[in-house]
Amino acid sequence: MSDRQGTGSLPWAEAARFIANGLVATAVHYAVLTFNLKVIGIPSAGVANFIAAWFGIATSFVGSRYFVFRRSDAALWPQAMRFLVLYASIAVLHGLLLYAWTDVAHLNYSAGFLVATVMQTALSFVGNKLMVFSAK
Repeated sequence: MSDRQGTGSLPWAEAARFIANGLVATAVHYAVLTFNLKVIGIPSAGVANFIAAWFGIATSFVGSRYFVFRRSDAALWPQAMRFLVLYASIAVLHGLLLYAWTDVAHLNYSAGFLVATVMQTALSFVGNKLMVFSAK
């Protein structure tokens, strides 16, 4: 059983690599956030997090390209642009869902964040597989 790219992995292996890559990217994001706050001394957690998010996003892209979907044979720039558009779109949807859940419906923000994150993860996997790192 091999996946579409012919890497010889089982279908679930790609999803497992996606989850592992997401955990690594999250760890990088959090580590840079902590470094920004504790070592550099950036006074705003929002600014420190904005900077750190770019490190997490870059880690996610590199991991997706070389490890998860194994599509380093495709042109880097178009892939990177599709990745950024996908992630920007998902971030907007995440924010809108949390806004509707918490600010409009007055439901618990933690539960809304969890729902939005599950949606984000699913859309990210499908979008990356079909739009960003697909074999065209």
